[in-house]
Amino acid sequence: MKKFVLLAIVVVFSAHLMAQDSKVDIFGGYQYLHNGDVTVNGTSQPGSSQSFNGWNVAPAFKFNKFLGVEADFSGGYGSTSGVSNHIYTYTGGPIVTLGLPLIQPFAHALFGGAHLTSSVSGVSVSTNGYTLMVGGGVDAKLNRLLAFRVAQVDWFYYHFSGYSANSVTTPSFSGNNNVRISTGIVVRF
Repeated sequence: MKKFVLLAIVVVFSAHLMAQDSKVDIFGGYQYLHNGDVTVNGTSQPGSSQSFNGWNVAPAFKFNKFLGVEADFSGGYGSTSGVSNHIYTYTGGPIVTLGLPLIQPFAHALFGGAHLTSSVSGVSVSTNGYTLMVGGGVDAKLNRLLAFRVAQVDWFYYHFSGYSANSVTTPSFSGNNNVRISTGIVVRF
């Protein structure tokens, strides 16, 4: 009888743990970023779009089943006409989730900074700016500790102030026809 009671307690406790929502999710994976045409001093520059491949890491802390806060860090790498470009973003903001049993749709609004570096023939210039990302996605539960981020799609806005390098000054520029798509693994605690 004691063994049966002990087994029943273990089963009930395990079922309770399996049903609990995670408090911390850490996403890591691949990102594809497509920047539309750049706008310089209010004028769109046709043919200036570029694609970047890279990584995306995003830890999130949940206050409850639906609301939390997320940090997002990413790096994208691309090359156009022999110019190598790297863009790094560091953002944070609220995340809203819908905790269904097998899938977890979410939406977020992220605000923060961006760092752009361009180099060609040994000459490198970099600038800092700000960024805004609004979007969401869906995670598919694999088990209690792991999920697969099927897709995350974000609208991506950036603005960089002008900068000077080697007596050359560039104007400020921005872009708002941009999309970022990410996929990967989510670890849940």
